[in-house]
Amino acid sequence: MSCDFNALANAGIRGLHPYQAGKPVSEVERELGITEAVKLASNENPLGISDKVKAAIAEEALEIARYPDSNGFYLKEALADKLNAKPAQITLGNGSNDVLELIARTFVSAEDEVMFAEHAFVVYPLVTQAIGATPVAVPAKNYGHDLDAMAAAITDKTRMIFIANPNNPTGTFLSADAIYGFLNKVPEQVVVVLDEAYYEYVSDEERADSIAWLSEFPNLIVTRTFSKAYGLAGLRVGYSVSSEQMAGLFNRVRQPFNVNSLALKAAEVALADDDFLARSVSLNSEGMQQLASFFERSGLSFIPSWGNFITFDTERNGAEVYELLLKEGVIVRPIGGYGLPSHLRVSIGTQSENQKFIEALTKVLSL
Repeated sequence: MSCDFNALANAGIRGLHPYQAGKPVSEVERELGITEAVKLASNENPLGISDKVKAAIAEEALEIARYPDSNGFYLKEALADKLNAKPAQITLGNGSNDVLELIARTFVSAEDEVMFAEHAFVVYPLVTQAIGATPVAVPAKNYGHDLDAMAAAITDKTRMIFIANPNNPTGTFLSADAIYGFLNKVPEQVVVVLDEAYYEYVSDEERADSIAWLSEFPNLIVTRTFSKAYGLAGLRVGYSVSSEQMAGLFNRVRQPFNVNSLALKAAEVALADDDFLARSVSLNSEGMQQLASFFERSGLSFIPSWGNFITFDTERNGAEVYELLLKEGVIVRPIGGYGLPSHLRVSIGTQSENQKFIEALTKVLSL
């Protein structure tokens, strides 16, 4: 009789369901026998990467037989200079998801509670359950974080609070004043993780100077990524900025060489390419207006977004609309698992990709 390894696995792991990523274009085209499909499912940068980054990757590839710098010295130096922080405050990860898991594994045990908002990023409950801790999902307010309710929900067992700003998948945004006020209510022994994966898409006037808050709130950790506005999703590189003491703890848990050499070099070059970042943000703003105007004309309810995506209400079964859009060669993201069964999330693409989505959705909703 073969061994039942499910019974041997940790209890939290047994109850997990694998993360469902957006379908790749090649898979959709192969399965449905179509061509020229567009992927607007994973909040990727439709511009790809800059020519400077392409050249840097090509040059770095000549050294691919060597292990990367496990400490990421040059990228940390560049980030520290950009963020007005110290290199010792920065932790690098294989995407910001890797960093989020590092943080949780460092501070959370099975006896603890981890808090996040309803409709927040799925990685928060996934990592909580994997550790065996208790997830506490606070009901959303207008599809976003209800910070007053979250502050009131803190107990002696609360060890960590995740806040995504802007939030994924709803795109909602919290003002700097709102977050600052919340931080003042959180006990110092409760770690607050401010996930700013879409930070670059927020206007300068609206952005919080969250890195500057670290000196005032030593229990705060800020995470960001190169996967969105910088276009490096396939290379997987993200980071956190925290106190030096916290970063030292993360390095005890972090796997050596967790960021590959191509990613380190690409991120360093991308960080300095202000022109490409400006183009990416500008294209996103234009595409956001293109899709928002369509939803308004069509009478479809949508959630105003500060990210590079929009979540809208199909007023039907979202999963069924998703499948119909696939047949039209348009890949979006169903979010029934986030408690939004009639909604879909569409990433902002190029003008032509957005138009293909508009035409496909118009056709599908008329059926």
